[in-house]
Amino acid sequence: MNLTASNKIHVRVLLAADVVASVEILPRVRPPLGRIFAGKQASSLLNAVPRLFALCAAAQQTALLTAIETARDEVITLAKKQHRIALIVTERIMDLARGLFVGHLTLDVASAAAIRSLMSELSALVRSAQRASCPPQRDATARIAAALAALGVPNEGRALRSGSPLSLRVAALNEAGLKSAPAAYSFLSAVDDFNIAKRLLGDDSTFCDCPDLEGHVPETGPWARQMTRDRFLLRPFGAAERLMARIVEIVRLCAWLEAGAQPDTAEHGIIERYKLGPGRAAAAVECARGRLYHAVELDAQGRISRFEFLAPTEWNFHKRGPLVRNLQGAVLTAPRRCDAVHAVIASLDPCVGFTLNFRELRDA
Repeated sequence: MNLTASNKIHVRVLLAADVVASVEILPRVRPPLGRIFAGKQASSLLNAVPRLFALCAAAQQTALLTAIETARDEVITLAKKQHRIALIVTERIMDLARGLFVGHLTLDVASAAAIRSLMSELSALVRSAQRASCPPQRDATARIAAALAALGVPNEGRALRSGSPLSLRVAALNEAGLKSAPAAYSFLSAVDDFNIAKRLLGDDSTFCDCPDLEGHVPETGPWARQMTRDRFLLRPFGAAERLMARIVEIVRLCAWLEAGAQPDTAEHGIIERYKLGPGRAAAAVECARGRLYHAVELDAQGRISRFEFLAPTEWNFHKRGPLVRNLQGAVLTAPRRCDAVHAVIASLDPCVGFTLNFRELRDA
């Protein structure tokens, strides 16, 4: 079963003399997993999760498993923890790397061989990480680093090789892309987990469809993680900065795998669990697209009586969220207005499905 058919965001940009007057977002239709999961044994659902979620399947499975184990008061061994973190990291590298090419290097024929090599090595790394008895291999990460180097990504540091495919793409985004002011910007992190976890199983039925934190709608994803971790000063930013954050994160995660993938050196908050009462718990997982939450309530027989999930999409494409903030007040001149908006959407999530249309207010 796959419930992604209606998993699209619908974006309408209202223009007044080429200036974005407002942005209307019709959110996706979220899969009715609470209804599907209700009454089923928790353990029977774990293998079904990858078929229910087209994106970040390992992160979704880990979030559900962690929430169930926490609701049952189960203790997780260090070996299991190490395997799960390594699996999340390898999936993140794969998804982040895929995002470099979707909408960025898709038509770059000269880079095709390097891209195929990189994706082949990443696929092998993910298969290796899926086997609990076979931790990610250091030589595999070294081959991935070599494939990235062919595309201009350094093994260390933040500067792309001059004239490389990715450096040219970043330059193009800097030249033509929209830049947003940093006023009132916020980022989702593990600090927010417990508040969100409680609200997932609270009385507000609209929270998972339209979340907020005391009225704020923070951004989540690679750029948000970088800003939270490195405490950079906020400057005008856009698609180029988010693309660079994606590249920097791939390099950093590959270095962690190559260094031995030890849990005590893993990224803070990559997998967190929260006990919310008898038979009630939530988990948070930092996946490629941002921070993901699952929450469960189990009955006395171990069946799921309630299940809620909150994906990064609901934050980044919220009606008052990062996409709206990035576009509001921007100048979009024809014929490149479509390209500019596409770049912003792809910078927030290159794999999200969406439709886009423009409307001139004078035509109203």
